Amino acid sequence: MLNKLMYKSRRPSLWHTICLALLTSVILAVALWPSPGQSVVVEIPARLEFKSSEPLPSAKNESTREVTIEVQPGDSLSNVFERAGAGVSILYQLLADESINTLLEQIFPGQTFKFTYQSENTLNNVTFSQSDLSRYRIDINEEGFGIESIVEDPEVYTRFTQATIDSSFYLAGTNAGLSDGLIMELATLLGWDIDFAKDIRAGDRFSVIYEEHYLNGKKLRDGPILAVRFHTQGREVTALRYTDASGNTEYYSPGGSSVQKAFLRNPMNVFRVSSRFDPNRRHPVLNTIRAHKGTDYAAPRGTPIKATGEGKIIHAGRNGGYGIAVILQHGSGIRTLYAHMSSLAEGSRSGNRVKQGQIIGYVGATGMVTGPHLHYEFQVNGVHQNPQTVELPTANPLNEDELRSFEIFAANLNGQLDAFDMDYVASGYGK
Repeated sequence: MLNKLMYKSRRPSLWHTICLALLTSVILAVALWPSPGQSVVVEIPARLEFKSSEPLPSAKNESTREVTIEVQPGDSLSNVFERAGAGVSILYQLLADESINTLLEQIFPGQTFKFTYQSENTLNNVTFSQSDLSRYRIDINEEGFGIESIVEDPEVYTRFTQATIDSSFYLAGTNAGLSDGLIMELATLLGWDIDFAKDIRAGDRFSVIYEEHYLNGKKLRDGPILAVRFHTQGREVTALRYTDASGNTEYYSPGGSSVQKAFLRNPMNVFRVSSRFDPNRRHPVLNTIRAHKGTDYAAPRGTPIKATGEGKIIHAGRNGGYGIAVILQHGSGIRTLYAHMSSLAEGSRSGNRVKQGQIIGYVGATGMVTGPHLHYEFQVNGVHQNPQTVELPTANPLNEDELRSFEIFAANLNGQLDAFDMDYVASGYGK
């Protein structure tokens, strides 16, 4: 009981505690009050934290900038480097490296060079394009140069379009959204089976599946035609693009026969048949009955003329009334003749070999003619044949080992064409 009372007596009251604290504060304030001329230094024993959007003074602050230069006609490498602010001194150092020199031997209009600078004026790397999908980057540092090849894969999209011909194949293709290049490719692909000068009629229609290639959302180019089906006068022509196990790519009919013939039906893409094969034709200059042993294709002067088949040039130059002409010898006793040219193409010389579709000359009006056109003859074992109706030999079909794989592939593409055709007809456009 006593202990308990003593404990209570030692416990200060709240009033006593407050008074004691005030008295202590007054005594300390008097003791620490500075004399005149003195300053008070107060240390805060707490951790100071701060945030800033600017780097600390000790941090390395390096900015970069990029300069892109597009090569203009007549530009040299020194022009490009000077316009970019890099100067020619670094260029000469780069060209001293044989591996870099080889890549920079030739520049071309439209090519781009991107210069990246570190700390404003220190050139860090140079990147230059070689094509839409490939470029090289030269890294520059104190130890020398390093070069890296960068190749990008395009994004590939499959497209489908259809059209009905009202006035011309070209206009129908344009209205269907096809580029000039794709229209010409279609004409060449179908040209082995369809004569675009005389077979096309209003109401004919076609369906096409093809690729488009993009990079970073920007279209680079049209890809290959994957499949095409052409309906003309109750006849259906289908061509499917197929790559065999050896990596060879060609176009085949659904049954596996090569669409490609040993000869093109026509030697030009743009033309109008002005005179057909006719044994009893009256000659326009001589005004006498003289057999017309070929087909005349009227076209503007300078229009390219293609070799209709692979062969060897046995004549190239002046040839009497034929004017400037080329004669090709093909296998199987076949010869073709191309007359009245304005000029020969580079490489069109006797003894040279040419490939199918290769340009051998240009439309003109040399020889015994009344205007610019191409006279084309087709001879089999020395006998003139009608170029527009002669049966053209075909290329080799798929072998049996490939045929099974092709049949599965063809069934898929044909099924897509069937579905598209049904929708097109049902919509009322294909009637």
